[in-house]
Amino acid sequence: MIEGLATFPMTLMEVCGTHTHAIFANGIRALLPKTIKIISGPGCPVCVTSQSDVDRMIWLASQKNVVICTFGDMIKVPGKGGSLAVARSMGSDIRVMYSPFDVIEWTRQEKGKEFVLVGVGFETTTPGFAATIKQSKALGIKNLSMLSLGKTVPEALRALAQSGEVKLDGLILPGHVSAIIGLEPYEFLAKEFSVPGVVTGFEGFDILSGLAVLVKMIAEKKPAIINTYTRSVRPDGNPTAMSLMGEVFDKSPAVWRGIGTIEGSGLALSVEYTGFDAAKRFEMPNFPDEEPKGCLCGKVITGAVTPEECPLFGVSCTPSDPVGPCMVSGEGTCSAYFKFRKGLR
Repeated sequence: MIEGLATFPMTLMEVCGTHTHAIFANGIRALLPKTIKIISGPGCPVCVTSQSDVDRMIWLASQKNVVICTFGDMIKVPGKGGSLAVARSMGSDIRVMYSPFDVIEWTRQEKGKEFVLVGVGFETTTPGFAATIKQSKALGIKNLSMLSLGKTVPEALRALAQSGEVKLDGLILPGHVSAIIGLEPYEFLAKEFSVPGVVTGFEGFDILSGLAVLVKMIAEKKPAIINTYTRSVRPDGNPTAMSLMGEVFDKSPAVWRGIGTIEGSGLALSVEYTGFDAAKRFEMPNFPDEEPKGCLCGKVITGAVTPEECPLFGVSCTPSDPVGPCMVSGEGTCSAYFKFRKGLR
């Protein structure tokens, strides 16, 4: 069906790190006609975290009596002055959490230390951060603050569509994020930009089924937002999670690596929870947003180039010695290309 409809060149973008790897792992590209090109977009929260925000984490780690709490993917992301991994090797207390709720127990066990929760993530992980902060306030925890670096996907997609830097014919929309926010936040893509989108799951069959629907919409010039991941995604998403997010966070500007500042795409702690804001608790210096020399991670994130077009890829930038976050994160595009590069076409 796909081959019969894809009679002209189509550029499709996926915006989920799990999709990036699943498309490679299932050999999807090899099954598609040559008229279809799949590129990766800003679907990895670690990768889109700005260089200045990485440097802020490293600075916080250097402060006396401060404990940095983060998911594992952030540990090796290089900043201008090293990384959290380097900071830990020099004596900083940096802990990998499996859930934000881990931090609550640590704060209660070690009341003499100041814990900083690094809040990197999209809508998928934001409810967990929100619940942690809400519970911490209810428990009267005083030695916890949060560096709130959460971001929202629809606003980034609008910025990409408006920029025109990459011509997109269709979008493979993220299943996990959509399970939280539902379908309505994507409707502007079809209505304002005539770009269709399909929400898919992560199995090979899920992706191919979604691609068939997407290609059909493109071929027939009938843009819409369609959900093919109905077993996990409801049209209205998860209203309870969205309500919790709305209580704890307010929309704010946020700096995205490779894109710049996007209004309304950030998640700042609301007035009720501003006492947990690490940016207010610590007098942090300003850090510039400078990409590592030669690194094209910012362009990879927006789909402007593929990892193989970066001169550092697989040479001076590898998973064991990364230059940019796209090679560090398990959801990063460069990481996926490196792992599956024998299967590229």
